[in-house]
Amino acid sequence: MEGGGGGGGGTDMNAVPDGVVQHVLSMLSNVRDVAACACVCRRWRECVPYLPALFFPRNAFDTAAAAGGAADDAIGRMVRSVERLRELVIYCPFSMARLPEWLALRSASLRVLELRMDAAAADKAEDGGYLDCIGLARGLEELRLWGVSLTAAPAWGRLDKLRVLEIVGAPLEDSAVKDAISACPNLTDLSLLGCDCSGAVSIELALLERCRLDFLGAGNCSLSLAAPRVESLEVQGFTWITLRGGHSLRRLSIAKSTGRVYKVDTGKLPDLEHLSLRGVQWSWAAVSSVLQCARDVKHLVMKIEFSGDFDALQPFPEVDLVDFFNSHPNLRKFDIHGAMFAALCQKNSLKNLDARFCIPCLEEVLITVRSPLNAEQKLNTLESLVKYSVRLRSMVIRISQMKNCHDAADDFFEEICKFKYMNNKKVRVE
Repeated sequence: MEGGGGGGGGTDMNAVPDGVVQHVLSMLSNVRDVAACACVCRRWRECVPYLPALFFPRNAFDTAAAAGGAADDAIGRMVRSVERLRELVIYCPFSMARLPEWLALRSASLRVLELRMDAAAADKAEDGGYLDCIGLARGLEELRLWGVSLTAAPAWGRLDKLRVLEIVGAPLEDSAVKDAISACPNLTDLSLLGCDCSGAVSIELALLERCRLDFLGAGNCSLSLAAPRVESLEVQGFTWITLRGGHSLRRLSIAKSTGRVYKVDTGKLPDLEHLSLRGVQWSWAAVSSVLQCARDVKHLVMKIEFSGDFDALQPFPEVDLVDFFNSHPNLRKFDIHGAMFAALCQKNSLKNLDARFCIPCLEEVLITVRSPLNAEQKLNTLESLVKYSVRLRSMVIRISQMKNCHDAADDFFEEICKFKYMNNKKVRVE
C-alpha cells in the first residue's frame, strides 16, 4: 500500500521492518487466518515458520476433507511449516494415527497442547494407548484433553515440566487417574471436569495451587487430596472428602447435586476466605466439621437442602445464632439458603443475650426463604441480624418457590414487606 507523493505521510508496507511484520503476524493462530495471510505475498509467507501457535477450530475443514484424509495432510503441513511452534490446539476431526508424527516434529518447542479427542476419528484404542504419544513432547507445560477415555494409565513417562493438566468429559478409573497424575509431579493447576468415576481417587501433589474436580453420577466416590500449597479447591460429586495440608487454602467449594455427603475432613483452614457448601443432602457431622475448621472465613455460602445420614431427608438441627456468629467473627458476606436459615431461627438464644454481643464484620447478607413456617422466629432473626450487625450495608431477602396454599404465606410476605419498609436503606426483597 503506497502513500501519496510530495510531503505526504504515507508509507509503503514493504518499508515496515521484518521484525514488526513478524510480531504482527505472530498474533494470529487460527489456521484459516494463517493460510489467508500466507497467500498475500512471499514476505508474509516467510513469517509462518516463526508463528508461536496454531489453532484448528471445529470447522477448519469441510466434512469431505476430514473424511478423505485431506484434513490430516493439511494439519501435518501446517505443523511442519511452523518451526518454533509452542502451542497446538486441535478441535477439528483428525486421525489419532497421525498425532505421534505431529508431536515428534515439534517436540522440542511445543509447550501447550490442547486436543478434542471426541472429534478425533474412531481409531482410538480401547485401553487408552492412543494417549501414550503425548509423552513425546517432553517439554509440555500445559495439557488439555477433551473427551478422552482414561481407563488405563497412559505411558507418558515423566512430564516434569507440566504445570497445567485439564481433562474434560472422560470416563476414569481411579488407578489410572493416580498413575497419570504421578507422571506429572510438578503440577500447579489440575482440572478434571465432567468426568465419570466411582471408587477412591487419591491425589498427592506437593506444588498444586489450584484444583477443580467435577465428577458425575450418583455413586459413592471418595477423595483423598494431599496438597500443602493448594489455595483454591472446588470439588463436586464426592461422598467422602479428606484434605491434608490445607493451611494455605483460601477458597473452598464442595458440592454434590445427587446423593449424600457423609464426611468432610479438612483440618484447620486458617487462611480460608471463601467457603461454599452446596447439595441436596449432607450429614450434619460433615457440615459441622467444615464450619468448625473454617472459623475465620470471610464469605460463606450455605445452600444445602436437607440433613440426615440415611435415605430419609431430615431438616437441619437447631443452630444457636449467637454461638454461630461468635464462632465466625470475621464473616463479611453470608449467603444462606432456606434450610440453614430455618435452623438458625429455631433456637432462640436472643432472649438472655449478653449486652456486649455484636456481629462485628458482617456487611452483606443474602437469605433465601422458601417456607412461611415459624414466621415469627424468622422475622426475629432478620431483625436481630440488622440490629447486631454493626457494619451491615445490604440484606437481600429472596422469596423462592414458596407455596401459596393458605393465608400464612400471604401474611408472612406482608410482614417481610413491613420489615423492608422499616429498614429500607439496607433491606431489599426479591
